[in-house]
Amino acid sequence: MLRVLVVDDSEVARRLLAEVLGRDPGLQVVGEASSGAEALRLAAGLRPDVITMDVQMPGMDGLETTRRIMERHPAPIVVVSGGHDPGDLAHSVRALDAGALAALRKPHGPAHPGFAAEAAELVGTVKLMAEVKVFRRRPAATPAPVATPAAPLPARRLPAELVAVGASTGGPAALATVLRGLPATTPVPILVVQHITPGFDAALATWLDETTPLPVHLAVDGQALRPGEVVIAPAGTHLGLSGAARVELGRGPPVDGHRPSATHLFTSVARVFGPRALGVILTGMGSDGAAGLLELRRAGGTALAQDEASCVVAGMPGAAVAADAVDQVVPLGELAARIAAAWSPAC
Repeated sequence: MLRVLVVDDSEVARRLLAEVLGRDPGLQVVGEASSGAEALRLAAGLRPDVITMDVQMPGMDGLETTRRIMERHPAPIVVVSGGHDPGDLAHSVRALDAGALAALRKPHGPAHPGFAAEAAELVGTVKLMAEVKVFRRRPAATPAPVATPAAPLPARRLPAELVAVGASTGGPAALATVLRGLPATTPVPILVVQHITPGFDAALATWLDETTPLPVHLAVDGQALRPGEVVIAPAGTHLGLSGAARVELGRGPPVDGHRPSATHLFTSVARVFGPRALGVILTGMGSDGAAGLLELRRAGGTALAQDEASCVVAGMPGAAVAADAVDQVVPLGELAARIAAAWSPAC
């Protein structure tokens, strides 16, 4: 039985969430908090297996509450947002950076035609995220430890002309770390598949655009690739390349259960750029990306994986390593430097 703490300033929303979660025989709602301060107290006293977190609350909002819980009494947190205005969505994405594992929209009421699917998604996400082992986060003012430089990559025949990135659970924060470490003069386009709930994709792109040195936006079908531009797959849509090296979006079947799929992206990039491609697999649950990264490597491209110690969930990088699809495993703090080195002929 997984123990859940529900945090929401609306009594109606708390009751709905508690009812939806409590119907599942594997979940037990052990507490309800109507404020950030109460959430901190209950998180410390109850030590729940997972927490659902509202983001817009008076006083201490869900973003700050998430930060403090992850610094003091870490637990898997699922943001459950109203998701009806840009402020909600932006706060939800920032909460992912602060340590929350997933973001969902609040289910509509039982009379809504989509209620059953929304309730099932909430229950499934809560149960899945409860499996993630989380760690105490340093307060924001605490400097990060200096990482030991990784060994250099083997010499390449051709410099990279495109970077493709795949990520899932923990990906927004990892993406931000990587992009913040890249120069504003980055000379190659960067394509990203991040598994994220529909509705939060545009907020993710906006947040990364505002907090990193590179322009970031959602992909548009047919757009040309531009140096230094970061293009993110829209939720529910495959991101790839056409033979003319333009963005190609598609609604084809999910690949290994995912759309967008990192494997779809890597395979497409391998076909068009071959040895001039660099693939990067970041933190995430499952194995998406492993098969595609292997295709990219077989085409002469280079593949990097985030190391297990710096991952929120090491499933995706681990699967790629197990498939012999990776040239080098790199700590998160060193990935930007490794990526930047890949477009230099002397890397």
